[in-house]
Amino acid sequence: MNLRDLVYGLYARRVGGRLDHDQVPKHIGVILDGNRRWAKASGGSAVEGHQAGADKISELLGWCSETDVEVVTLWLLSTDNFDRPESELTPLLGIIENTVRQLASDGRWRVHHVGTLDLLPARTQTVLKEAEEATAGVNTSRAGGSGKGIIVNVAVGYGGRQEIADAVRSLLLEHSSRGTTFEELAEVVSTDLISEHLYTRGQPDPDLVIRTSGEQRLSGFMLWQSAHSEYYFCEVFWPAFRKVDFLRALRDYAARHRRYGA
Repeated sequence: MNLRDLVYGLYARRVGGRLDHDQVPKHIGVILDGNRRWAKASGGSAVEGHQAGADKISELLGWCSETDVEVVTLWLLSTDNFDRPESELTPLLGIIENTVRQLASDGRWRVHHVGTLDLLPARTQTVLKEAEEATAGVNTSRAGGSGKGIIVNVAVGYGGRQEIADAVRSLLLEHSSRGTTFEELAEVVSTDLISEHLYTRGQPDPDLVIRTSGEQRLSGFMLWQSAHSEYYFCEVFWPAFRKVDFLRALRDYAARHRRYGA
């Protein structure tokens, strides 16, 4: 360990020691941005950048567990990413599959896919389904203290607009199967009813959304759920994201006064 790492470690402990756990966000969404730029800056390939980003995920979840976060949504692959060259997309999907398998085998996380399965290759679909099934029994209740598992939403083949379109489609199909007329549905449709058909139905909306790499935009991430979220934009590329960066985001969040439009 060099002097710089030692100083950062001491600073992280100082920030963490002052963190008010009552003010910790229960659901954090993370836009894992900057893998390719990190790789370019270090002389590596895009695939190496994606692998380094994947390796960082277990660290993040460990930090979340220490600070009583209950739900984490990780944006691993957007619907826009399918436009990338096959030479990059195929290895990226392989990295995502391995990452999901590792999350499922860890034993501490309940893995839940958010996104459109039909857009993904059959092998990727199978990995996501098997991860959900294998972790369905993980206890995520934190009643009586910390130490329980975290719900980890893996956003693969995810787009915010696509999610809303899929939710509306699901809502229409459900009520059509019941014989509900359009007039009857128009009378009862509400934001709560649409929320029941989102990929994250049954979960709390994200309190905090973190985006790395210095970009200050959501790019369609959780458009519906983030209506009242706080945002934290971090300058570092995702593979270089440190515990002190995470704790700074939580400290910044705790200092804000959430008014929900009031």
